[in-house]
Amino acid sequence: RHGRRGGGAEAAARLHTAFVRDAAARVAACAPVELHVDRETDAWPELACPRRVQTGGGLGERILAALRDGLARGYDRAAVIGTDAPDLPLGHIAELLNSESDVCLGPAEDGGFWGICCGRIVDTMFDGVPWSSGQTLERTQEACERAGLTVSLAPRWADVDEPEDLVRLAASQSLDRAGATA
Repeated sequence: RHGRRGGGAEAAARLHTAFVRDAAARVAACAPVELHVDRETDAWPELACPRRVQTGGGLGERILAALRDGLARGYDRAAVIGTDAPDLPLGHIAELLNSESDVCLGPAEDGGFWGICCGRIVDTMFDGVPWSSGQTLERTQEACERAGLTVSLAPRWADVDEPEDLVRLAASQSLDRAGATA
């Protein structure tokens, strides 16, 4: 313990568990959900959705593999939506999923993106993207356009990356208090 009430790895694990539950519930209101995890797990037993172990090395490779997998299984569009924006409005998710561009990105306030939805992908669509940076969104949009893909943007939203982001989240009017699992 570091002497801080509620801090540490245990609190972070509880938050992550709650964020995954909340994100799955929000997305399930708009589309079928699959949970992509980094390893086999029995976590979230209450989520009645398919689970797949992520493939690929870095974040870009894992996102591309998940999108490719969804499209290969016959979906017209495939999406990856992060779990670090538990107060993401359903309208934002619906706009991302219903875009007619090849790629729709959901911009995050910090320069990244909270989600991506694709009707078409290209192996080079993430070339040169600096992941987890303030330039991720801009460079992803540029890389997709260089790859010949049309790109649109869903509404911007803030995600939770740092402890101070939890203060904003706690005050969020979009957080569904009735459905919150934290």
